[in-house]
Amino acid sequence: MDLDKALTHSSRFLAFSGLAAIAFGIVVLVWPGLSLEALIALFGAFALVYGALGLSAGLNLLAHRSTDWVPYVLAGLAGVAIGAVTFFRPGITALFLLYVIAGWAIITGVFEIMAAVNVHAGRSGAFWLGIGGLLSIVFGAVVAIWPISGALAILWLIGVYSIVFGVTRLVFAYRVHAVQGGVRRAIGRVEARS
Repeated sequence: MDLDKALTHSSRFLAFSGLAAIAFGIVVLVWPGLSLEALIALFGAFALVYGALGLSAGLNLLAHRSTDWVPYVLAGLAGVAIGAVTFFRPGITALFLLYVIAGWAIITGVFEIMAAVNVHAGRSGAFWLGIGGLLSIVFGAVVAIWPISGALAILWLIGVYSIVFGVTRLVFAYRVHAVQGGVRRAIGRVEARS
């Protein structure tokens, strides 16, 4: 099975992780009085879900003998690990949580860019995956450099970032699905003419 078909199967997992990011961002934005404990629990749940879906996408690519599974698996493992840290260490400080979120965003961004490069420029919407990765790195750097910019500003930044990142994931998943559907239709027309 070629890369496009494997990515089509994995695009469902990527779309669900995009929806999880959007849901997390919306909750953070509409609940600005969020307590630290609630933010930690919410972020931990998001990181676990996001990580599990990324890991599933990578394992699906591996099962289809694609060589592009590594960034997805590594990003998924990072999400699961960071989610686990937030649950097993619920007493962490707000500053530490911000650094965890910043580190997770940078790691995820690097793996997203690696995955976009592996998908070959312009094919299957790889551009959107790369944009999402770049946004993750920028977001992580901003939070790491200015972690004490005010709790409300950081919450808004986290919420907006999550929504934008989720949208880029959804667009990438949609583009992969659309390209693969077009390829199947073109093959069907060629076979019908033969």
